[in-house]
Amino acid sequence: MEREAERYLQLNARLIERLRFEALYRGGSKERVLQVLRGYQNPDGGFGHAMEPDLRGPSSQPEPVEVAFWILDELDAFDAPMVAAACDYLVSITTKDGGVPFVLPSVSEAPHAPWWEPEDDPPGSLIPTASIAGLLHKHGVRHPWLESATSFCWSAIAGIEETTPYHARAIVTFLDLVDDGERADAEFARLKEAILATVTMDPFAEGEAHFPLDFAPAPLRHLSLFSDETLAEHLDALVRLQTPEGGWEPNFPMWTPLVRHEWGGYLTVATLKTFRAYGRPTT
Repeated sequence: MEREAERYLQLNARLIERLRFEALYRGGSKERVLQVLRGYQNPDGGFGHAMEPDLRGPSSQPEPVEVAFWILDELDAFDAPMVAAACDYLVSITTKDGGVPFVLPSVSEAPHAPWWEPEDDPPGSLIPTASIAGLLHKHGVRHPWLESATSFCWSAIAGIEETTPYHARAIVTFLDLVDDGERADAEFARLKEAILATVTMDPFAEGEAHFPLDFAPAPLRHLSLFSDETLAEHLDALVRLQTPEGGWEPNFPMWTPLVRHEWGGYLTVATLKTFRAYGRPTT
């Protein structure tokens, strides 16, 4: 499985995914990954240049910061100067409510997926504020942006009764990683059924489905969202879903041919990481 995935990455993936695989599974250099990641960071501290494959432009956007932070998380590299610079960028785009927008109007300057449509004066959004804040809490980062972002997340989550899959995933990340575990547990207990209502339990469902392992790509730190049996069923399914080419393909719309390869490489590395996180062999 792992060797087939390696060949798929060599034939299809971006340089950063190939280097991530080398660092995670072949003893490769983590510094090489960081060098490439720095190439996606702009002078303002934000990330662009298709760090998030569906945002093709060079300008900084909020969501690519989250993508970059997940890579720094896997490398345990939150002491990198990139983090403070990115947080400074987040300060510069934070709205009055304390969050960062889903997408900025500058997205219109370059090709982008049709669902990344901006508002003229966008409000703060849990996507990606909640996941970014959660990762900063996990790694003990102290930055002025985090205080206002955390307050925004608590306020936004408190107002939720029903939600969508992507919002639910961001909420789970925040509640699982934020420092205030007691408050997180209380909100999770209130929202658990609403979160589960966004999850597709059939591991072979087609179309844009969101499965348990999308919410818990690694065992959650303290939230209890899925049974061991459910997670095992979906891990078994992932083995069967590896393509003949050796990768794992996206199940959401591909709006231009290139992104299929870029997302495929990203998801292939992510899937291998999930097997490792749950103790499943890949060799």
